[in-house]
Amino acid sequence: MIIAIDGYEANVKNRVGIGRYAYEIIRNIYGQLEKSQGGVQVRVYVPHNPLSDMPKETSWWHYQVRGPSKLWTYIGLPLALRIDHPAADVLFSPTHYVPRFTNIPKVMAIMDLSYVAYPWMFRKRDLHKLVHWTKYGATHAAAICTISAFSKNAILRAYGVPAGSVVVTYPGFSMSNTKVTKDDLEHIVKKYHVSRYFILSVGTIQPRKNYERLIEAYAGFLTSNKQKFGEIQLVIIGKKGWLYEKILESPKRYGVESKVKFLHSVPDSDLPYFYQGALCFALPSLYEGFGLPVLEAMAYKCPVVVSNVSSLPEIAGSAGVYVDPKSVESITHGLLSAVRQRNLKQGASRIQKGFDRVKLFSWDKAAAQTLEILKDAGGKTHI
Repeated sequence: MIIAIDGYEANVKNRVGIGRYAYEIIRNIYGQLEKSQGGVQVRVYVPHNPLSDMPKETSWWHYQVRGPSKLWTYIGLPLALRIDHPAADVLFSPTHYVPRFTNIPKVMAIMDLSYVAYPWMFRKRDLHKLVHWTKYGATHAAAICTISAFSKNAILRAYGVPAGSVVVTYPGFSMSNTKVTKDDLEHIVKKYHVSRYFILSVGTIQPRKNYERLIEAYAGFLTSNKQKFGEIQLVIIGKKGWLYEKILESPKRYGVESKVKFLHSVPDSDLPYFYQGALCFALPSLYEGFGLPVLEAMAYKCPVVVSNVSSLPEIAGSAGVYVDPKSVESITHGLLSAVRQRNLKQGASRIQKGFDRVKLFSWDKAAAQTLEILKDAGGKTHI
């Protein structure tokens, strides 16, 4: 059996969101096949040479470097698939888009449908692609992988595809279990010029992350908080996405300009220090297909303040401090509760529940499910 994989999103240096998903699922498919190869050949199509941390080539795992990178899904990838022989039995696209002009059965991944729920929060050119290209993919795919039951239900409502064709393959936790020492924290404080005490948020700087309300709520938190921690900052880690200008201006608008720290480039190797050093983690998003940083925060025993909407209750379970994402007062109260209770019985119980809950989510399991879906779609017997 020959499996073709679109490696475009995985083969980038700064992986966030769908790039992180694509990389982890591809890396763990490699691991699954390494344990039980079973005659499967994999071709990973990329427009540029594979990065050093991509899975190594073997007799059964090959990279096909083809261009052009511009209009990759529309031109480069389908052309490469057409000229390669023997033809692949199935194509896996770990993105919202699948190529046209090919009869190979296709399996795609859809993270969320935030562009359907909040279209005004996207740039017009991005929205056009998301709306029209995702619809084409969903209605032409043999199967769709998604990352939560919430997202599955949204896909079924939006595209009317058979329920059996959409499968939930939960993402997993992939960071190293780094034990952070006091010296490590001091190093991070000095390296990034942050306060020793801080509230943390992680995610692309874009409107649906609800950062403007979080920053306003943080200003209220500073007024109401009576804990003797000293200066408490709000640290937001995430690259600039789209429509971010008002978000970056909002600390000044709410009188906390000197207390909010935006960090746009933090390597994954440093994130554990932030999670373990934070007083709490906050993600009061308006919409999340999964919310991987919530999983990461729980894995490092950081209290999590999350929205009571979309997939976040599904992910955080009884570990979350839940807030109404449209209420600044509710977010402020959530931050106060998480910080005040973190060392009390109620807070410690939530932290432990979060740590235990992380064990339910595994990239290895997600990759195994995805392989089964690909084999079914390719019309072959299981390995």
